[in-house]
Formats: sequence, C-alpha cells, structure tokens
Amino acid sequence: MKVRSIMTPQVIQSAPGESAAVAARLLTHYNIGALPVCTTDGKLCGMLTDRDVVTRCIASGLDPAKTAVRQIMTGKVQSITADMDAGVAAHLMGSQQIRRLPVVEEGKLCGMVSLGDLAMQYETAYDAGDALAEISA
Repeated sequence: MKVRSIMTPQVIQSAPGESAAVAARLLTHYNIGALPVCTTDGKLCGMLTDRDVVTRCIASGLDPAKTAVRQIMTGKVQSITADMDAGVAAHLMGSQQIRRLPVVEEGKLCGMVSLGDLAMQYETAYDAGDALAEISA
C-alpha cells in the first residue's frame, strides 16, 4: 500500500511570515496538532506544532501576535513521498519518533500522513502499533 492511498490530501498550512497567534487559532479551529509551513509556491519549509507555540513563543515571553511562525517552527523536517510504501513510512515514524509526516512531490506539499491514518488500514495497523511503541519508549 502506498502513502498516496491513505494520506490526507487537503492540508491546513501556515506561511512562514504568519503570526504565531494566527497559526495557533488554525490549530485550535481545525483541532490539529501540527501545521506544515510552506512558502507561497507550496514548498515545505518547516513544521509548527501546538507545543512549539507554547514552548518557543509563550514560555519564552514572546508576543504571539508579533512573532512570525518562522521564528518558532522546526525548520528541519522529515518528509516522505506519496509513492513510498506505507509500511516504510510507519517504520520511519517510529525510528524518528514522530506522529505525522508531510508528504511532498518535487519539494511541494501534497498531503499529510499520521499514525492514525496508518492504524486505520489493516495492511499497516501492525506497523503503526510498532511505531507508536517506539515513539512512546
């Protein structure tokens, strides 16, 4: 099974120049824990999590309304391609201890895949369980 068949193709994202406050409202509104950060041409340049907003912005005394996403995002992002085997993606998640991966084609964001996506598929449920065990260890 390929990542393409289980990924979420419509992804809520943020721009690097967007404020942390706006990004936090997106996270809350859509009930998600992470936003891929993309340039205007769709190139993935980072990831922002709800934890990043709290630890790198609020706890550091920065004003979320005046702090750009690029200042608090994780810039080095592990990503995968849509044609990658879903089981391989699950093993990557476990070894890198991450719960969601942006999916890119030619450097541009085309989807997201999460451990939940993998767990919902019979073919990858076992791999997702192994990945979660590695993440939780």
